[in-house]
Amino acid sequence: MSQFITLLQRYHQQLELHYGGLLTQDIRRAITDMLHCKSDPTRYTQWHCGHCQHDQQLLTSCGNRSCPQCLHQTTSNWLAKQTDKLLPVHYFMVTFTLPYEFRILARKHPKTLYQLMFKVTSNLLKDFASREDKGSLGFTSVLHTHNRKRELHPHLHIIIPCGRYDAGKQQWHKGDNHYLFNAFSLAKVWRARMLDAINHAIELTLPNEIPKKWVVDCRKVGFGLSSLQYLSRYLYRGVLPDKDIINITDENVTFRYKEGKTDIIKTRELPVLKFLWLILQHVLPKGLQRVRDYGFLRGNAKQLRLKISLLLGVIVGKVYKQQKVMKHAVCICPFCQYEMHFLGVNRLRN
Repeated sequence: MSQFITLLQRYHQQLELHYGGLLTQDIRRAITDMLHCKSDPTRYTQWHCGHCQHDQQLLTSCGNRSCPQCLHQTTSNWLAKQTDKLLPVHYFMVTFTLPYEFRILARKHPKTLYQLMFKVTSNLLKDFASREDKGSLGFTSVLHTHNRKRELHPHLHIIIPCGRYDAGKQQWHKGDNHYLFNAFSLAKVWRARMLDAINHAIELTLPNEIPKKWVVDCRKVGFGLSSLQYLSRYLYRGVLPDKDIINITDENVTFRYKEGKTDIIKTRELPVLKFLWLILQHVLPKGLQRVRDYGFLRGNAKQLRLKISLLLGVIVGKVYKQQKVMKHAVCICPFCQYEMHFLGVNRLRN
């Protein structure tokens, strides 16, 4: 069982007493799911091996995207699908960061605020691309809500292929491998549009202090695969892997993280309840999509991507082989190592 869930089972009553006012309905739902994940003896899945006739029962997973025990296959499937979309061009990663002063809005109204972040950044990038009149962009936006120390730090990572597709002329315009957009110009427009969007949102109120300079980072990231692998780590597995929790006592929890600027491994020690809240504050609202595809990278643009690949394939060819996507859960027989057949979910009644 996950160390985080073990702590949650032991301290969830104390957590409710100390942080009950901050626990939203979504966080409470995630806590309930995780407490029953692979530990409820009344719910189990039935498997049968057609090769050696072995039958096996497994406790059901909760399937919550904040659970560190679940959805590992979902993460692999997402990475496989995104890898299959990769074009044989250089890629850029643009990161839009929400200032510290807006974290209170992220705690109180996360769904509204994060929806605005997706909307503003996508329109902003499309407008910057339209000024150059070289065709439309394709990009993938991924929401991260934490920094390396796991504090609340909302930001969007956006992966963008270097190049544009002109639908009218059916041409691919090769981009500059060393330049996408001016980061300072992006930051100014990002600030102005985000403030305007928040000001027009009924639920949101601008903070008293608003920094004059906002941060946007725009950098080249090679051919894109390493960036997708980085982004996939925190999509469906919780924000802190068990392997990074290095010490647990009755009072404190110590975990390790890599400092961004120096890549030095550091540790952070927190009281147990504060540690649990540090992780739980990143539970996303129900129905909020953490990943969104735009332009020729959207899900229903497969034929368009094939056309672009053919245009590029005359010179370069496809970079990565198509990855296998698992469409259903897989259980391997412990005796003969053959794939077992799923028979259904059983629930015992009292």
